[in-house]
Amino acid sequence: MLYGTIYGDIAGSMYEFRSVKDYNFTSVPKGSHFTDDTVMTLAIAKWLMNDGWGDEGLVEAMQEMGRAYPKAGYGGMFRKWLASENPKPYNSFGNGSAMRVAPCAWIADTLATAEALAKVSAEVTHNHPEGIKGAHAVAAAIVVAKEDYDKCEIKEYITKTYGYNLNRTVQEIKDSGYKFDSTCQGSVPEAIIAFLEGTDFDEVIRLAIYLGGDADTQAAIAGSIAEAFYGIPDKNVEIAKKYLDKNLIDIIYQFNKFCF
Repeated sequence: MLYGTIYGDIAGSMYEFRSVKDYNFTSVPKGSHFTDDTVMTLAIAKWLMNDGWGDEGLVEAMQEMGRAYPKAGYGGMFRKWLASENPKPYNSFGNGSAMRVAPCAWIADTLATAEALAKVSAEVTHNHPEGIKGAHAVAAAIVVAKEDYDKCEIKEYITKTYGYNLNRTVQEIKDSGYKFDSTCQGSVPEAIIAFLEGTDFDEVIRLAIYLGGDADTQAAIAGSIAEAFYGIPDKNVEIAKKYLDKNLIDIIYQFNKFCF
């Protein structure tokens, strides 16, 4: 668990502001690295393991991890939030809420629990309705994927529950002139579409990056759902580990142990 998110983040990191022109791009090119997607995902994991799932412990975990990895590529408002002695939500609808939510889905034993945890995990920063909805949708997609829903059922559930337009192809999105969009409403549906269209874990990641846009976050989101649906190949786990330090690997190990 969680390596799907992290591998996607690393694989997309060099393409975040450099959209690929065709599908034949290098996977995990030189210079790839983990970003704030990985750091905050693991902050959520720490919170879920060590706290009673209240927002005070969540803020502490996020600030601790963010300050430990200050060069992970945080946005301006979030960077100020990390540094604040009294951090408050700032009505964001950015995709930061969706990129970090995967642990909520993995630890939850019901869809309702996953959605409740997703809301708490989002609203300490992203308390705009679209920010919360993005986290809800990704958490729900992971839960129904791991519960053996087929892709038609996943698409139907997300469409009916969250109102996202999933009736597009990756190529149609790319041909429309799609560009960098870090909002939930402008990137979460696209990441879910990459998952729906891909035929295995690796293809999902490639499609999410091929879209263009906020490549690392879209690949992290798509990878989190793909891991729940397909599992993640051992080779991808080993590649991801090469980019992580012992502290991050230990958090992943402890979270997997905690969940099982």
